[in-house]
Parts: sequence; structure tokens; C-alpha cells
Amino acid sequence: MLGRAGIRVTLLDGADTIDDRPRAAHYAPCAIRELARAGVLDDIRSQGFIPGDMCWRKLDGSLIVQLNDSSQKSNPEALTVLHIADLLTVLVKHIHDTPNIQVKWKHTVTGVVQDANSVTAHIQLADGSHAEEKGDYLCGCDGGSSRVRKSLFGGSFEGFTWNAQLIATNVYYPMEKFGYSDINFIIHPEHYYMAARITRDGLWRVSYGVDTKLELPEIIANQPKKYEMMLPGNPKPEDYKLVSLYPYRIHQRCAEKFRVGRVCLAADAAHVCNPFGGLGITGGIVDVGGLADCLEGIHKGSAHPDILDKYDEVRRHLWHTIINPVSSSNFLRVSSKDPDETARTDETIQLFRRANEDLVTKKQVDEVGEYTSICLGFY
Repeated sequence: MLGRAGIRVTLLDGADTIDDRPRAAHYAPCAIRELARAGVLDDIRSQGFIPGDMCWRKLDGSLIVQLNDSSQKSNPEALTVLHIADLLTVLVKHIHDTPNIQVKWKHTVTGVVQDANSVTAHIQLADGSHAEEKGDYLCGCDGGSSRVRKSLFGGSFEGFTWNAQLIATNVYYPMEKFGYSDINFIIHPEHYYMAARITRDGLWRVSYGVDTKLELPEIIANQPKKYEMMLPGNPKPEDYKLVSLYPYRIHQRCAEKFRVGRVCLAADAAHVCNPFGGLGITGGIVDVGGLADCLEGIHKGSAHPDILDKYDEVRRHLWHTIINPVSSSNFLRVSSKDPDETARTDETIQLFRRANEDLVTKKQVDEVGEYTSICLGFY
């Protein structure tokens, strides 16, 4: 967005290429809106797809509730699926086509200093040498372990870590043959998981919980048994093609400020949440859209730098009042100790049942599904 506005931008990334670990793949309507404003939506849609229904199930596969047309296919901003590594490939291509944006791989930001007129990033290069980059503003989008955030607040990152470890896997296995929808949440106190189709050719994301004490070798060794226990058809390893596996600890945390002087934070550098419901990636993309609007306004002289305080105030408020509680409820629902009781009494499940029978309720659910309430921007 800043590049399209004619602003000179330097991107610093400590990696040497795009991260292809199994991570986010679903982008809600308000994130789609920002991707459209960035001029990349057509390319994303040409590679990705709009999924069908979403449902909740018990471990035996029996249906609890299905939300029909959960992606709102008639909506121009319909939820879209594309693995984030492929989305980043699209973004990098557009960046290379924008002459005022420069990408510097293998440039790890180790610290930040600023004065009244500029901000300087201290950088470690791949060969161990050091460099500096100076600019008017610095936006830290460097993930949950953000060096930029730590340069501002040390180790402080308010919140907590769930007593759970999530294993994200990508697998070719024809779950649609068992009647599974494009997006499925399986409720169970131990064997909870999410199964969602993430490519047109039938690659599925299966993310499941395991004990936090398990180390990677045990996780890899236990994966076949876990699949056989959880997935429809109780498959053996010869029945599927496992493409990738990666463990994550999951958190609910938010920085105390998203703006300190000429340094701002966005996305996982600013806040993290568990992935059930896709609020982390959606909230992060909306952060970036709002922050870009503020910086463009400052650059053009149509906004005072104090607008960055409003960015901080609005985005933190929406994390605390929407992203954090909703994503927490999503995780507690899918990992419920009593799936039968949850199926009977959970308010969200009851709402979705009514939505399938009543158009007014379905419209209300669609508006919630757009996450319009976290879309407050500055444009």
C-alpha cells in the first residue's frame, strides 16, 4: 500500500526466502478488503479458492452443526483460501514490480534507536557483520518473537500461553469422500482438531493438539497413530501423503503499546492469539491496512503524526474486546471436556443452527463472519 502511494519503503527480513511452514491459509472478508486495496486480490483469487460450508463434528465424525455458505460466495469480499507462503509469493512479485520498494533478505533487525527526526534499525547480516538502516518510521511486523517489540519493551508481552501444543500438518487425504465439509472443527477434550481443504487439488490442513511435554521426535513418531485415531476412515500411513508437519505453542498476548515515537508494531509482533477462527492473520492484515493509511496521511501532510496514537488505541482496543475473547472461545469450544454438553448448549453452535433456518439470523451471522467489527480503519 505504501509503495503504491509513492512512498519509498525498505523491507528487512532475517530469512533468506519465504517461510513455507504450515501456517495461516484463510482470509476473512475484512482481510480480503485490505488485499484488494493493496492491488493483489486478483492474483490471490486466481491461485486460491472460496471454500464451501463450515461445520462442527464429534470425534466419530457425526455432525453437530453445519453453517451453509459460511464463506458468503456471493460477497465480492468472500472468505478466500490460499496458503500464506503462496500469498507471500504473490506479494513479493508485486513488490519487485514496484520500484520504490526494496527487499533485503538475511537482514535481521537486532535493535532500534530513534530521535525526534528519524529511526535507525541495527541489523545483523548472515555473515555475522552488522549494518544500519535509517528512515522516518519503522514498522515491526517481525512475528511473535519480534526483535522490534523487544527493543521497546524488553521481554514484556502481556498475556498467557495455553497449556496445549498445536501440530499443524498438510496432507493429501480425501476427507470429502467421508462427507466432510471444506472447513471442519472436531470437538474433543484430547483429540480435538481442525481439518480444512487449503488447495484446489485436495491438500488438507489438519491441526491437532498434543501434550506440551512431547518433543518433536515423539510428535513425528506419534503422528500416524494420531491420524488413525482422529481422521475419518481411520487411515494408515499408506492411505495418505503427509507433506509437512510443524509444532506450535499457542498464546493470547498483546503488547502494551503499538506505537512508541517513530516505531510501530503490527500483526504478530503486536498481538498473538490461537489460530482457531483465523483471527490472528485477519487482525494482522487489518492492522497493516490501517497503519499504511496513517503513514500515507503523514507523508502527504494530510494527517498529524499523532494519528499513530489513534492507530495504537483502536487496534489494541479491538484485540482486547474482540480478537482475544472470540479466539479464546473458539479454542475452548473445540477442546471442550464435554462435547455432548457443548453441542447442546454452546451459544455459537445454537446461533448457527438458527441461521440455517432463518434468513435474518443468517445475515447476522454473515456480518459476524466478516469480522466487520475489527475492520475499523483510517481511510
